[in-house]
Amino acid sequence: MNNLFEILRAFWPLLVLYAALLVWALLDLVKRKQTRYLPKWAWVLIILFISTIGPISYLVLGRD
Repeated sequence: MNNLFEILRAFWPLLVLYAALLVWALLDLVKRKQTRYLPKWAWVLIILFISTIGPISYLVLGRD
């Protein structure tokens, strides 16, 4: 159990960055009227379920 806390303490900055990236991508998606390549509902699924690559792919490819 002590080992788990050490691991979490080491990786918490990465978890915070991932959460910020996820929130940024979702908020940006909500504000946009249109997206490229896919409908908004598909981008939501990609952002939520494809870990780090999902939000990054939306921010690079999905925005007009």
